[in-house]
Amino acid sequence: MAANHHSATEHTSKRPHVHEGPKNHYLSFILSLVLTALAFAIVMAEMGKTFTILFIVVLAIVQVIFQLAFWMHMKDRGHGFAIVGIASGLIVALTGVAAAVYMIWW
Repeated sequence: MAANHHSATEHTSKRPHVHEGPKNHYLSFILSLVLTALAFAIVMAEMGKTFTILFIVVLAIVQVIFQLAFWMHMKDRGHGFAIVGIASGLIVALTGVAAAVYMIWW
């Protein structure tokens, strides 16, 4: 009993937690399926190679945003540190990709 020295009020937040239910998960899953179907449709339509690659990359970015927002709950409060970490990782990764592209093509 001595190890548990926190009171019950210390663990409650000022704002009550609202359970969103499965609606957002269903919506995110359906949007992921639609984005995947769009990617397959563009490949099967045999558009230009550059357009196809750019379109699929844009769809992938949108899908990552949906996954982070709905499945990883990054849209909720209290995830500031995780968001900063992801943003920092993206900056490092994009800098590395830009440097590699620059060294290869210029």
